[in-house]
Amino acid sequence: MKKTAFYLLTDSHLVSERIWEEGSSISNRERGDQIVLIDTPKILDGFIEKILADPEAETVIFTGDNVNSGDLASHEDFRARLDRLVAAGKKVCVTTATHDYCGEGDDENFFHAVRYTKDGTEPTPFMRKSGLFDFYYDYGPRQALNVHRESGSYCVQLGEGVRMILINDNGNGRSHCGLFEDGVAWLKAQIAQAKEAGDFVLLAVHHPVIAPWEVYRHVVDFELYGGYRDLWALMCKEHVRVVFTGHTHVQNIQKYTDENGEWFLDISTIAMANAAGKMRRVVIDPDAGRCDVTSVGIDRVPGIDLQGKTPFEHYYGLNFPGILQRILPLAETDFNAFLKASRGVLPTEQLEKYRLIAKPVLRRVLKMKLSTPAKFGRKYNGMTRDECKALRDKPMMDTLYEILKHIYTGNAPFPPETVEFRVVTGVTARLDRIVDKFNIKKIKEIIPPGSSLTEIVEAFLYNNRTGDDDAISFDLR
Repeated sequence: MKKTAFYLLTDSHLVSERIWEEGSSISNRERGDQIVLIDTPKILDGFIEKILADPEAETVIFTGDNVNSGDLASHEDFRARLDRLVAAGKKVCVTTATHDYCGEGDDENFFHAVRYTKDGTEPTPFMRKSGLFDFYYDYGPRQALNVHRESGSYCVQLGEGVRMILINDNGNGRSHCGLFEDGVAWLKAQIAQAKEAGDFVLLAVHHPVIAPWEVYRHVVDFELYGGYRDLWALMCKEHVRVVFTGHTHVQNIQKYTDENGEWFLDISTIAMANAAGKMRRVVIDPDAGRCDVTSVGIDRVPGIDLQGKTPFEHYYGLNFPGILQRILPLAETDFNAFLKASRGVLPTEQLEKYRLIAKPVLRRVLKMKLSTPAKFGRKYNGMTRDECKALRDKPMMDTLYEILKHIYTGNAPFPPETVEFRVVTGVTARLDRIVDKFNIKKIKEIIPPGSSLTEIVEAFLYNNRTGDDDAISFDLR
């Protein structure tokens, strides 16, 4: 049988150029969302250029949050780009999510479609959830083997021996992002029909099925796919080996294994609207039963002069880690400027209220060298005094910024053999002892049962999951 290749993209958060004008309003919204918004149409164009240059990939899949706030103009601009792909001979499959519509009162979706004027906003036509299916009917449902109309989910034949079930999980807003009872029955039937036909089954859904980190599930369980535990059991029982997800804006691959040794992968793809946006390129070899997943970014943004920088370097200052790296140094030189720059990013009111404490503490932290936390955790990190002294010229904040930078991009750079790993885990191990000794409940509340601060932090220091968040090969059988 012929190999099947497709691209999968998510979270484009497209903002039409027709709904904003230059000014503080759109700039503040972009800064508040901490992703690229103004250039999203051009960024999507950059990804489309890459896709059109690849004749082997016949299908392009988008898994939701296609626009940022449900406005109709952005949907129209997004759909125009889908038409460009279709005109080039690509099959396009789209699902939607909570950013793609505005609430009707029967859900908890809080998005409001507005046009951004120079210094304010004004209402603009928007999309209701009930209108999404018909608006995107030609991009997936029309070509589907079967459609679940209530949810908007559908099953398509990707190629010989391969089907994908695209679950539309916008549910009723933030209170439930998943399928209801009838939808679950439909999903089971589609898996059964695919198996009867001898086809491999892939799933795609917007919300994560496995949390990118265990602390994420413990703190914001509602942000996961509704009924994810039942889906774990179903995928393992039916040997469905992969589900492609988005929503978290994180490049992350997680593996779940049940008590019988059955397993599946949740391959989460970073948002296109992130500074380090990427898409997944997937190749299925049905004869060998193999699935190869790689990641592709863009090296140019059509119409934007990057001045010799990569897109990541150009847009990094809009992501949360980049914002921190830009504004925190102000706390050393001009605290008032720091407070002004922190609005919408840090708890500015609290920083102002406790200014007399916050100001010297922040300045001390920003000047701190890695030798200080190394000494603090020396009992637990096994470092000698000489090893600690050797870190006196290494700024602690450089390590912190590097950790933060990789939260979204994946593949954090500090495995156990690095000095940074030893320093950070030494500190958290000592903090774990302090939390237990003094029974600090506020911290204990964020630690998953049976875990520790050290275990939480390790997931942010290096890839302790599958080895590479950008690529993986696995057996579909």
